[in-house]
Amino acid sequence: MPINLGRPWATGLLVLAGALAWTGAGIAGTSTGAPAGKSSPADAGAALSIHGAASADVYRDKTDALAPETHATGRRVYEEICSSCHATGVNRAPQRFILEQMTPESVLRALTHGVMQPMAAGLADDERKAVAQYVTGHRFGEGVSLEPKRCAAGNAAFDMTAPPAFEGWGIDARSTHDIPGAVSGLTRANAANLRLKWAFAFPNALRARSQPAIAGGAIFVGSHNGTVYALDIKTGCARWTYSASAEVRTGIVVSPWKAGDVAARPLVYFGDLVGRAYAVDARTGQQVWKVSASDHPSTTLTGAPVLHGSTLYVPVSSLEEGAASKPDFVCCNFRGSILALDAATGEQKWRTYLVDEAKLTGKTVTGVERYGPAGVPVWNSPSIDVGRNQMYVATGDNYSNPATELSDAIVAIDLTTGAIRWHYQALANDAWNGSCEEAHSPNCPDDSGPDADFGAGTMLAKGTDGHDYVIAGQKSGWAYGINPDTGALVWKQRVGRGGVVGGIHFGLAAADGKAFIPVSDVPDGRTHDIEARPGIYALDVATGAYVWRAPSTDTVCNGRTFCHPGYGGSITSTNGLVLAGANDGYLRIYDAGDGHVLWETDTTRPVVTVDGTTAHGGSIGGGTAPIAYKGMVIANSGYGFAGKMPGNVLLVYETGK
Repeated sequence: MPINLGRPWATGLLVLAGALAWTGAGIAGTSTGAPAGKSSPADAGAALSIHGAASADVYRDKTDALAPETHATGRRVYEEICSSCHATGVNRAPQRFILEQMTPESVLRALTHGVMQPMAAGLADDERKAVAQYVTGHRFGEGVSLEPKRCAAGNAAFDMTAPPAFEGWGIDARSTHDIPGAVSGLTRANAANLRLKWAFAFPNALRARSQPAIAGGAIFVGSHNGTVYALDIKTGCARWTYSASAEVRTGIVVSPWKAGDVAARPLVYFGDLVGRAYAVDARTGQQVWKVSASDHPSTTLTGAPVLHGSTLYVPVSSLEEGAASKPDFVCCNFRGSILALDAATGEQKWRTYLVDEAKLTGKTVTGVERYGPAGVPVWNSPSIDVGRNQMYVATGDNYSNPATELSDAIVAIDLTTGAIRWHYQALANDAWNGSCEEAHSPNCPDDSGPDADFGAGTMLAKGTDGHDYVIAGQKSGWAYGINPDTGALVWKQRVGRGGVVGGIHFGLAAADGKAFIPVSDVPDGRTHDIEARPGIYALDVATGAYVWRAPSTDTVCNGRTFCHPGYGGSITSTNGLVLAGANDGYLRIYDAGDGHVLWETDTTRPVVTVDGTTAHGGSIGGGTAPIAYKGMVIANSGYGFAGKMPGNVLLVYETGK
């Protein structure tokens, strides 16, 4: 069953994790304030025990029924007040299957203080709490959770002498995920001395997947519970928090300024689970603008937006593919796109759709209307080619027939106009949705494909021959080198076995003529033609030939549930090193020259956080990569999703003196 962070599992295998017994320390729960201003069926149902603060909210597995009175009240409120919009997607309302991926805390916040407040104005507090638990399928505690540790005056000030350390999610515009050594401060010698500086526990969270940004002496990071934090980089205290409408699943991007310009008003950009893009003031956390990235009710934002000049480019994805697993769901009409916004105002400059508008194609065997073509989401962050004035995006599959030529493809788009210049389709006829994994599958396309999306962001990397190549990695396990001028295939190399949860899943890195490819290859319940190849691999950028191979072996899981070798997240390179977080919860640093491990640490071990609670990480996955800055390594840990180990910590390590 597939799990892309841009799309859910089919209903029967949805892994949003709950509180079953799970070995290891518990995950701490704390609350936040508003700003001042396809694993196998055996893997379904990730597990978590939440401890720490005495008043921590405790989640239950979705199969663990709510209290009868809560269920009854929640159902009544949903059917009387909510279903008329959320069951159909009217007025851009997120459909029910999207609400099921949210925490009850974030739903309650929307009902009490957010966008849903007018609709919920006539509800009593117990009714709001009941419906928040009913629509998510999770409980929460009645106690008041702890606030994050707030900064004292000395740590709260925004440092205008420290512009953003990186251009965005891809580190540079070309999205190589390579940090200059002068910025990272990390070397082969001092990497071996890394030790924990501080840890921050995301409250009410089962996963930590928003890649942080560094600017103004702060770490900016989003969370599963919908909060964005500005944390003092020295101590981990919170300068400000901002509450989004739902989970912040994208990386964070901060606009640049000239060092020392005290009049600058930099903005923080990100997107959320229900398809909204945001800009907030980096100094205060005050919202500047918020826009819906699409009218479609299943819209979600997974890939980080890209800021280039005065334009913010937003990759638009969807959760419709998973909703199609329901036999009565009308499938499908979502259209993947790239949206160009004015970075200052959020006004639309242009939008490029990657699939034609869906039309009625017939009915399913159960008599439900069927539409197509659909899909072709973009759930990764584009790379920018300044010299050629174009971006490169990697696309997902079609959700319904007919299959189209821009699915499972690399696409070059003009930065100014949004015109498509060329495309290379790696796999044709890949029409698939969640219904294809169900015993009764009326929405599954005829001759369905293997669900081999591109989840990893593209890179524009330079080979040792001096030429540029667009590098891409697919869930199928194949890596590609493309000519950026023509879109012609230069080489392709099968690196992993591949599978519906990768294969190559979320992010690559490149430096010194080498492309570093992480491979997950976790069990996915399917039969494959070759054995799994989890690990890290280095390819020659110009030819695709192997430079070295560092396969992963299962030496640390020791039978732990949801623990697997391999790398399902994004990675980073710097100064002859490769930084990678693994499915088994280990954070490792590899020698970029030959692939041997220089340093590693187990992020699933309990740590004391800055607020005094105890928490731990889990699997490291999704679009978040470890980053290095001034001798520190900063990494998220916890991926209670897709049959991986949950966790909820941001870990900051520093090199020894």
